Amino acid sequence: MQDSQQLNKIPSSSRSLYLVFISSSVCVIYLLVSLFLVEFSKPADLFSISEGVQAPTRLEHVVFGISSDSNSWRARKDYVKLWWKPNRMRGCVFLENRPQRNISDSSLPPVCVSEDTSRFRYTYRWGYRSAIRIARVVKETVLLNHSNVRWYVFGEDDTVFLPENLVKTLRKYDHRLWYYIGANSDIYEQNHAFGFEMAFSGAGFAISASLAEVLAKIFDSCIERYPHLYGSESRIYNCLAELGVGLTREPGFHQLDVRGNAFGLLASHPLTPLVSLHLMDHIDPVFPNMTRSKAMEHLLKAANVDSERILQQTVCYDRWFSWTISVTWGYAIQVHSRHVFLPDLLPAEETFRKLKLKRNNISGGYTFNTREHHPDPCQRPTIFFLDSVSSGKNSIQTIYKKYYENCSYDMGSPRKLDEIRVFSQQLDLDTMQLQAPRRHCCDVLPSSGGKLMEIAIRECRKDEMIYMH
Repeated sequence: MQDSQQLNKIPSSSRSLYLVFISSSVCVIYLLVSLFLVEFSKPADLFSISEGVQAPTRLEHVVFGISSDSNSWRARKDYVKLWWKPNRMRGCVFLENRPQRNISDSSLPPVCVSEDTSRFRYTYRWGYRSAIRIARVVKETVLLNHSNVRWYVFGEDDTVFLPENLVKTLRKYDHRLWYYIGANSDIYEQNHAFGFEMAFSGAGFAISASLAEVLAKIFDSCIERYPHLYGSESRIYNCLAELGVGLTREPGFHQLDVRGNAFGLLASHPLTPLVSLHLMDHIDPVFPNMTRSKAMEHLLKAANVDSERILQQTVCYDRWFSWTISVTWGYAIQVHSRHVFLPDLLPAEETFRKLKLKRNNISGGYTFNTREHHPDPCQRPTIFFLDSVSSGKNSIQTIYKKYYENCSYDMGSPRKLDEIRVFSQQLDLDTMQLQAPRRHCCDVLPSSGGKLMEIAIRECRKDEMIYMH
């Protein structure tokens, strides 16, 4: 009460100054407390951010385990040499013993000798007990104890990987979670026999590091329960199934369980980056008049310029001649002398043969759509195979030369063409585009004429459809 009376005795001007002082003091104290709280909370905020955001996966985050044996390694190491990048890749080729001629080659991965597996039982009547050694490549690769690993990738000595596309594919997934990524066989009966949830090792498969480390710990005790299984990948699949993990399918991995001319399969690749090819010794060379190794090297020349676009199919139409042009970038172009709807071109032309299985001589159906391969070469589309690839500042040019067939034709036939040039931009898809891919469009350029055709590939407009206008 006395304080109130004293305050009333203070002149009004002094009273106003007093109130301003009190208010200012409260504001300063509030600001100091706020700053203290912000500084105190910073470490926790930064910690949560660093936990949630990871730098993109790079090739240096991947470790490879390649299964082979001393005999096949001598014949197939040239396939591995095509894709192995010595200064950027880590991993091993696992053999049953060290080669007699121990000549190191810096362009190849180092050789690791597999551990003895004689203590494990193998009871499959028509199989090979080397399946146990090959299955344990998964464990032994993890035990190499490399640092900063996000993914372990496994394949065979005749698996050809496209490393940049492999990394782009793995970026879609969080390596801290448990992932088992790969693909099935191309043959229905193979999958029926071994499991639709199993990744076939020839196509290659990836296991996230967090899962691989756990799998390595339990692997030996697990495979002891499965002496009756045929192959290596069956053992890996069963142990992963016991851990509760299923297969995440990626169609860019290719087992290629076909024989003969794989042209139709390669020319109709799905809308996803090409990650791997397999069984190159069991199919014809992918380019005519070349050895298998040289043909694969030729294909990878285009992949080294634009790996994400390799084997990507686009279709455009020449309205003047009513031609349908199917471009499989970096590989081949097919020109049909008539109008063909796009959906009719997507199934694989059956240029190849079915795989015959020794167990029961049943070939089975395919796991993809196919269309007829016309028996008369002159009734088929005119094919142009990749001749060269070059890149400039603003575009990439690929040149395709006609594959000769002894057929008669008139001036309205695409067989009058000798060469097709294709212009495109470097393809660099982000994660969202990889998760929801869309086919590109192409245009026949007005400069085309005579024996030359020029085509430009581009992104389709938002509401653009691919058909004969």
